[in-house]
Amino acid sequence: MSDNEHEAKMARPRMASGALFFDEQGRVMMLEPTYKDYREIPGGYVETGESPRQACVREVREELGIAPAIGRLLAMDWAPSPAEGDKILYIFDGGVLTPELQERIQLQASEIRAYDFCSTAAVADLTIPRLARRIQAAAQARCEGRMSYLEHGRDVEHADRT
Repeated sequence: MSDNEHEAKMARPRMASGALFFDEQGRVMMLEPTYKDYREIPGGYVETGESPRQACVREVREELGIAPAIGRLLAMDWAPSPAEGDKILYIFDGGVLTPELQERIQLQASEIRAYDFCSTAAVADLTIPRLARRIQAAAQARCEGRMSYLEHGRDVEHADRT
């Protein structure tokens, strides 16, 4: 196999990174984007030369106007899509946003219309199924002190045990 043939077979997934933030009642932050008909978490695509964590920090600062500490990786999802291409999606622990920090949020008006906090059970009613599964798996991993590897938003390790 030539170098060009080998190179052509290599995966070139796009990467995106986001943060799960919680309020003091344990509800997860969901954003209402201006350009989508479903809710999202803060985050976006990783740029050239940027790590997934750096992208998460940048996107949170851009979208929310705050720079809270971003914690450990909660979930990584292999998400192939015929329409958009292969993706690797990362979710980091944003921790609890205190009322004082919430008061400092300044939404990026061109992209984010509003935000609210909801129970993880209610997430499925607010967003697309794969993202809802990813958020729920990340929230569970946070509670259990572990990281979750997902494919199509489904926990592969857990699926292998059942």
